[in-house]
Amino acid sequence: MASQRQYAATPAMASGNAEDVAASISAFLASKHVPPTQAWMNGFMSTIRLNTPIVALQKTALFRLLATDITTSITKSPASCFAANITDPQVKEKHVRGPITVQVLDIEDIGRSRWSQVEAIEAQERGETTKGREVIRVVPDENSSDAATQTESKSSGPHKLLLQDAYGMHVYAMELTPINGVGVQMAIGAKLVLKDFIVARGVLLLEPRNVEMLGGKADTWDKKWREDRKKVLKEKAA
Repeated sequence: MASQRQYAATPAMASGNAEDVAASISAFLASKHVPPTQAWMNGFMSTIRLNTPIVALQKTALFRLLATDITTSITKSPASCFAANITDPQVKEKHVRGPITVQVLDIEDIGRSRWSQVEAIEAQERGETTKGREVIRVVPDENSSDAATQTESKSSGPHKLLLQDAYGMHVYAMELTPINGVGVQMAIGAKLVLKDFIVARGVLLLEPRNVEMLGGKADTWDKKWREDRKKVLKEKAA
């Protein structure tokens, strides 16, 4: 009853059944493995019009939630987060059923040398890329906010990722085989759902069958990561 009175007190929802709408949106988000906290739902509900089609509201809620920090926006539980000893290097191998929702904090292409990646970044800064053996000039799409990443060379990896669960625990993961959407072009803050995976010596082993890409992006994290990437690669290569 308390939550119903709280929703009803919000001007934007005075003309409809806010409780039913909120329940439908929450159930949809939970089905995507991003169950929202009550605080996040209260904030979201205060911004919507209740006469909007429910499917549109659900999609809007998912889009907004995927742009948040999951340590503050989704409900935590031991079953949906990493175990406390997940990073223990003494544990040779452990199977984790999941699902566990995580966000990407860092990603490294270990299939190419760090210096080659620095050179690729510098080529982008000069507006150049390669096509076969030919160097061509590239004019970034002015309509894209991610012009700096448009021409980056793609590799088959493998990639090393730094992941974070809803409790805030950091865990490294290795891509065993190429996973669609995983690469240095992916957004920092992107959300993944992990299921039925192996942890070996404290490192998650990822394959396409146990990774669901939800997407999303944390703008401030992504911007800083890309601004610092060349410097970080140079430091690691030194």
